[in-house]
Amino acid sequence: MDAQTLQHVQLFDKCKNYTAARDVQSAGLYPYFKPISQSEDTVVTIEGKQKIMMGSNNYLGLTHHPAVLEASRDALQRYGSGCTGSRFLNGTLDLHEMLEARLAEFLNKEAALVLSTGYQANLGLISCLVGRGDVVLIDKLDHASIVDGAKMSYGQTERFAHRNMEQLEALMVKHADRGKMIVVDGVYSMEGDVADLPSLIAVAQRHGAALAVDDAHSIGVLGPQGDGTAAHFGVVDDVDVIVGTFSKSLASIGGFIAATNEVIHYLKHRSRPLIFSAALPPANTAGVLAALEVMIREPERRELLWKNTHHLQTAMKDLGFDIGPSTTPIVPVLIGPMDGTFVFWRKLFDAGIFTNPVVPPAVKPSECRLRTSLMATHTPDQIDFAIETFAKLGKEAGII
Repeated sequence: MDAQTLQHVQLFDKCKNYTAARDVQSAGLYPYFKPISQSEDTVVTIEGKQKIMMGSNNYLGLTHHPAVLEASRDALQRYGSGCTGSRFLNGTLDLHEMLEARLAEFLNKEAALVLSTGYQANLGLISCLVGRGDVVLIDKLDHASIVDGAKMSYGQTERFAHRNMEQLEALMVKHADRGKMIVVDGVYSMEGDVADLPSLIAVAQRHGAALAVDDAHSIGVLGPQGDGTAAHFGVVDDVDVIVGTFSKSLASIGGFIAATNEVIHYLKHRSRPLIFSAALPPANTAGVLAALEVMIREPERRELLWKNTHHLQTAMKDLGFDIGPSTTPIVPVLIGPMDGTFVFWRKLFDAGIFTNPVVPPAVKPSECRLRTSLMATHTPDQIDFAIETFAKLGKEAGII
């Protein structure tokens, strides 16, 4: 084709003009998409050098557990590498149904539904249940999957300030005659704090609203058996829907929704993200089943997780770092400006500590942070090394 006949594609201008990430790359401070060439639980190899992994959501350290690996290998041999179809048609395995039954029992709900990712679970729940004339009410710090699920629905979205029950109450009054669903994170991934479920339940019940809790960061962490935020507060019967992921404590990928038989039956037949996505592969499904059993069988892992959490939190606060309202294994270290956060991340990375920089739009421009996450399998020496490194670099940077 003659070059003169080619038309300018305006749609791609935004791609050409996007330079923010390349500027950070040019400065040698780019922290994202770092390829890991080997993983040994709490230690990973990146760019040929070992780093202590302080940025993983592998809370119980189960990604290398022999029982999980064996179950995954066995399923791979029995079922093959993938389901090659949706749950709705040819993609449902007996493994999926076994996992759903086990999750429902574990969470004390009537039924559960397994999806291919945790992100998809929130999309599938909210977009399916919140219809025209309904309203979904979400905390301003809710995960992006909740926000996107609300956008996909045909209902109206209302956002209330983080943990602000008065504002939520006012929105309930405003929408008194409409179908309503409140959706919150159990543990907030950027703050590390826990949802106030007792207060949320009181508001929901006064106004006839459904309450859904995303326990992505709560399963394996909170609750008497690692069974989540509702179990932690003793209010399982008052939470209508529990959503979660397998990509954190359960050491795989995938997601689930747990609720009444009626709700799950409706979602199975009406939720587009479920119906039009390929099913969770066999090896992943079997690995989750095994991880769930290990989690229940080895409660000492959760005890070690909390021991490590309290050790890091106490030390960081004693040093003068601001870790915000965190009360969980998510321990954010507030740095402030974005540029300083990237510089601090790079110095930690070079010193052998892998953390996650969190910058806008995930947080306010003045509240950039490095997010650390504890694992049950972190050794005391590894945590102490991280604390000493944070202290040294924090003093050099004038942060503490």
